[in-house]
Amino acid sequence: MKLDELRPAPGAKKRRKRVGRGPGSGHGKTATKGHKGQGARSGGLKAAGFEGGQMPLYRRLPKRGFLPHGGRTEYAVVNLKSLGAFADGAVIDPDALVKARLVKNGRRHHVKVLGAGEVAHALVLKAHAVSESARAKIEAKGGRVELLGQREAAS
Repeated sequence: MKLDELRPAPGAKKRRKRVGRGPGSGHGKTATKGHKGQGARSGGLKAAGFEGGQMPLYRRLPKRGFLPHGGRTEYAVVNLKSLGAFADGAVIDPDALVKARLVKNGRRHHVKVLGAGEVAHALVLKAHAVSESARAKIEAKGGRVELLGQREAAS
């Protein structure tokens, strides 16, 4: 097979409908726009959401909530009970969580570890956010916690 022999699959390419090309086309005269009225005029048809002058739905409903400048950070959440499969002293970072299928690859940029469950042994945890209970449980077993992407607040 050569490049000049390649063809799209049958039915993959559909010709666009050409309207207003004379009476023999079947779509001549009014060009499928019907007779008179706003939809028949150039620049016709109403804007999306227009309700004939009635107050549109998007203005009738109350507005709720507020997002500050950067928006809200959505974290991929992992609980301590999920980290039991890791070996003693293992370094757990977002890439390791993806490899263990605890976090999806696209969500590894914002990982938060919560304190549900227990830790069997010491772990080195590297995450973007860690709850206080999770930090306390990891450090109680002799592990340590490092925050990624931000400096840890001095305490």
